[in-house]
Amino acid sequence: MLSGSPQRRFPPAGSMLRRAGCFFLLSLAAQVQSQESAAERLSPCFGTKSRYETSNPRLLQDPLSLGPPQPGFPLQPASCTPLQIVTVIRHGTRFPTGGQIKKLAQLHGLVVRRNGTCPASEALAHWDMWYRQSMDGHLAERGRYDMLMLARRLAARFPGPLAPQRRFVFTSSHKPRCVNSSEAFRDGLYQALYGQEQLTSGNNPAMLGEIKINDTLMRFFDLCEKFVRDVDNNNDAMHEVNDFKKSPEMKKVIERIADKLCLSVDQLNADLVQVGFFACSFELAIKNISSPWCSIFSETDALVLEYLNDLKQYWKRGYGYDINSRASCVLFQDIFRNLDQAVKESKNSMPISSPAVLQFGHAETLLPVLSVMGYFKDSEPLKANNYHKQMNRKFRSGRIVPYAANLVFVLYHCDQAPSPNEEYKIQILLNEKLLEFPWSGKTVISLDNLKKHYKDILQKCHFAEVCDVSQNTTAFF
Repeated sequence: MLSGSPQRRFPPAGSMLRRAGCFFLLSLAAQVQSQESAAERLSPCFGTKSRYETSNPRLLQDPLSLGPPQPGFPLQPASCTPLQIVTVIRHGTRFPTGGQIKKLAQLHGLVVRRNGTCPASEALAHWDMWYRQSMDGHLAERGRYDMLMLARRLAARFPGPLAPQRRFVFTSSHKPRCVNSSEAFRDGLYQALYGQEQLTSGNNPAMLGEIKINDTLMRFFDLCEKFVRDVDNNNDAMHEVNDFKKSPEMKKVIERIADKLCLSVDQLNADLVQVGFFACSFELAIKNISSPWCSIFSETDALVLEYLNDLKQYWKRGYGYDINSRASCVLFQDIFRNLDQAVKESKNSMPISSPAVLQFGHAETLLPVLSVMGYFKDSEPLKANNYHKQMNRKFRSGRIVPYAANLVFVLYHCDQAPSPNEEYKIQILLNEKLLEFPWSGKTVISLDNLKKHYKDILQKCHFAEVCDVSQNTTAFF
């Protein structure tokens, strides 16, 4: 048990998953091959409720697949060697939150008590409302599996930093789904480094490193008073989201769903329709099934509901307000402190004390960091009145931060570099895919030049000042 951490109340310990892992994998592959379900067709629109495999479909067939070679990655081992990786990882697949479960129970109750007979409502009336309040956002068994497999793939990609006989830095948000994700990842890493036999024989994966809770880094948004006041607790800050809920596009979705469920339009609203869509996504992610809830949504409906979710993420976690991303500078600066420490040790011919920094947080942790770095920024803001104009937008949360999303900074030592400035280089991967730097289109940069590009964030963004409400008046409206 993690010292000082929350109790693991739900679901049960990961030992059951380790015993059943092979069966889980085989049954998953069999189900995927046997059907092209409604859930699969809708899955590209599930936003932050997306399973990791939607963006990496090869993993449905082989969860340890590293995919085809990526041009330029890794750098040529003859001249550049991975020295360290610094990661920020979203927790694995989770259950709905208590609020989502309450809304789903409300919607299901309306369907059960409906007037009239509709095929879709008949199926949903007999659907088992199996979610319980005790599940409240906890990691699902599938989420443990996400972490086990991710750890093994990263160990295969980075055998230098993730090598036996080394200790690693594990950091987590205090939320049980993040703590449990970090434990499952550590189990998977132990399997990769020492073999399944060592794990099942009772050896302790904790030898790889202690998991430490650090909400200052993983939940900086909770500790930033300006963000909490001006965005999180300010309903006016979400006016674009609220306006889209009343838009012609959303009204058409509500009308279509009401008709399919034999309900009147005034019994439904955007929130209830959205939670029905979430039910479809949760059952695909958690159980790998196409829920009856999926059958009531068309692909047109799905695109509208995806935009509703993306609007919220954009205005609450992304580019909507500067404070969303500026609050993440405390984490961004810490990433570079770790990189600088590794460089210092390398230059002094010392062992790298932290060859892998493994940090477990939330979608709300990752999106602000990616935004402060300039990734997935559209030429125009996402708004309630430009849905059709944004059909080809870059900011699609399901492709950026699905469950188990991972941002990896790879630090290389290049001993044949033409100049000292080029001796240490950086590549960045998101969800195991090489990212281009937004300003250059290139996929590799020297650490010195990367620090110069982000000089403002690294040197002038001070968390205490940025988040101090006494020095910052509300200026959004």
